[in-house]
Amino acid sequence: MNRSILIVICDFLLLSLLTFSTDINRMADEDTSRSAAKVDIVTNNVIEPGRDLAAVMKLALEEEQKGHEQMQQELAQARAAANQQQAQLSQREQENQKLQQQIAAAQASVGKLNQQLQNTSAQAQMSQQKLAATEAEAQEQSELAAALRRQLDELTWSNQLAQSEKQQLRTQLQLSEVEKRAAADRAALMQQQVQVERQEKAQLAESFKALATNSSELTQEIRDNRALAPNTIFGDFITNRVQAAISAAKTGFLHIDNSKSSTARTILVSDGTNTFAICHVQDTPLSFWDPGTDWDGLAGTLTGNGASVPIHSMSFDAQDPRVVMMLVSAAEARLLGSKVYHLSADPYKFQDAVLVGAGEGYYGECDFQIDVNTPQYVKLDHSLLRGLFGKFNPSRGDLVFSRTGELLGVMVNGTYCLVLQGFIPSATLVFAPDVRKQHTGDTLARLYDYVFQLPMRLQ
Repeated sequence: MNRSILIVICDFLLLSLLTFSTDINRMADEDTSRSAAKVDIVTNNVIEPGRDLAAVMKLALEEEQKGHEQMQQELAQARAAANQQQAQLSQREQENQKLQQQIAAAQASVGKLNQQLQNTSAQAQMSQQKLAATEAEAQEQSELAAALRRQLDELTWSNQLAQSEKQQLRTQLQLSEVEKRAAADRAALMQQQVQVERQEKAQLAESFKALATNSSELTQEIRDNRALAPNTIFGDFITNRVQAAISAAKTGFLHIDNSKSSTARTILVSDGTNTFAICHVQDTPLSFWDPGTDWDGLAGTLTGNGASVPIHSMSFDAQDPRVVMMLVSAAEARLLGSKVYHLSADPYKFQDAVLVGAGEGYYGECDFQIDVNTPQYVKLDHSLLRGLFGKFNPSRGDLVFSRTGELLGVMVNGTYCLVLQGFIPSATLVFAPDVRKQHTGDTLARLYDYVFQLPMRLQ
């Protein structure tokens, strides 16, 4: 209770006692003089001390309640501040855990790179040893060839001497039999001339065949090394692109339809054995996440030149699962009527390449750099971008062509391009109305973990 209120109560009680004592003394004096004369006494109304005390106590109680309520409010504010600090602390702990996971992934990548470097060094030593052995063997072969050449020269000289002696004997014999051997010598000479002519014709034919073969090879080499104009490459892409329409069915809580669909423009690519339509996973209804989505059904079609074929499956590339591949048979490729591109046999032949936005319709020239830390990728040099058509803003899913018109790779993000050297799937989803037994959520979560462990610059 407040000290000032206690003082007021005490003062009030003291005044009440004084009032009571004064009234009692006055009543005693009046009783003594009542016999002499009867006087009407009119007393003042005394305020009931109990009522004032109750009022004061009530006032003190109200003050106490107000103070209690104020303390409750301050306590609630303190609790809210503590909860907020606890939430911030939990968020910081989660961030620290993520940082620790990233550090662990980076350390694992460093270990792998060190192992690869050791393997490369060992292979280089073995190659050096093999090269030394090959050089020694070549030296031995050279010495053996020189010895055989000397023996051949000696045999040739001996044959020449023998031929000379035989010629002398033959001359002597011809002198004795001139008439008999004259006709035979002429026939032999004519036969030799015929053989020589046949040999010359055969040599001319072989030379012509070799010249034709070399001409074809030279023509093919010139064609392979000739850089095409970016306009030609983009026009070829516009003519031969196909459209992939994919839908994923999902029924959620209370039978709510959570299905998704998407379309992507792409091309047909062959690795020499199989033909695929390729695109980025972000251009499909599927997405990498943990936990992944368990889809109920998958369906899709490829459309080109007015024809359509169904999509049978979707595979995820083993080097980078963000690049997806849809297998197309030879008959289906002929039905679509589009050109089947080939992978670049020498992706680093030219410094620059042509980047085509499959979905946005832009294209332009750009330079790529080799990153020794990521040998399966090339880095886009943003300082040397030369857009030729459309709003040139390279992003994931764009296709990169070499200057010879072959497919170099697919942009996995806005900076790095995955160089495609073959199609090796890490996982495959078969399209069907019911795919629940394939557990698509587990597959997508596993692929998400793989991408999350890549270096940050590749994510």
